Amino acid sequence: MKPAPFDYARPATLAEAIALLASAPSAMPLAGGQSLMPVLAFRMATPSLLVDLGAVPGLDRIDIGPDRIRLGARVRWCDIERNAALAQAHPLLAAAVANVAHYAIRNRGTIGGSLAHADPAAELPGVSVACDGLIHLEGPSGRRTVDAASFFLGPLTTARGPAELIVALELPAWPAARRWAFEEFARRRGDFALCGVAAFFDLDPAGRVRDPHIGVIGACRRPHRITDAEALLAGRVPDDGVIAAAAEAAARSVDPPADLHGPAEYRRALCATLTSRALRRATGLPAHP
Repeated sequence: MKPAPFDYARPATLAEAIALLASAPSAMPLAGGQSLMPVLAFRMATPSLLVDLGAVPGLDRIDIGPDRIRLGARVRWCDIERNAALAQAHPLLAAAVANVAHYAIRNRGTIGGSLAHADPAAELPGVSVACDGLIHLEGPSGRRTVDAASFFLGPLTTARGPAELIVALELPAWPAARRWAFEEFARRRGDFALCGVAAFFDLDPAGRVRDPHIGVIGACRRPHRITDAEALLAGRVPDDGVIAAAAEAAARSVDPPADLHGPAEYRRALCATLTSRALRRATGLPAHP
């Protein structure tokens, strides 16, 4: 199939882009187009106007500060891959991006597009939720900030309002000594994840877990943190038994879909396996007990 007819505009400012989006109820923003163009081709969306954000200044900035990392909405996956300072400042983000699709997609796809598309198997939404990210939006009513956990409402559904644009993702600063891992399983390299787990925590002087975070994608209708598993880790030394209990709690906490790629029970078991692998890697233990 081919897209339905639409008008095209390429504004030079953010204010102009918002005004164009507000001018037509079915207008849609275009950044990298790696999610949007297939949707248009299958006529899952039929906008009357596409507003190309490619000329809007400032949306491609990467700012690394002492307290936070800020990524503009038009930052591409390849921009993250090529930024050595960012890989050092937030290694979990860099590891997750390495799993995004294929080279051609990473060369064009943007973080704003991924957040707005809200595929429950996508890496960036999962990382943003796991890391307590903040999503900055701007629209006709002004600017607002939504925490990532509240932004994703369900498959392909977000809290972004009419004519609002995602302008940036903000992530808290990453301590150098933090323990972390990202694990993902897909049928083929570059396919959407059947399940993925982002895990990180700090250790106190006695080797006990402090501030654990475990986020899951693919095995749920939207990315979310597995608080039951986190609670089992907090304040304890992450040994074989503690990690096994956390992995079992992760499996109990997800309600995965059943589809042509596998039954729900398969994804639930996969969630337990990947949680165990991620925690063991973060702790420095062998992959299997």
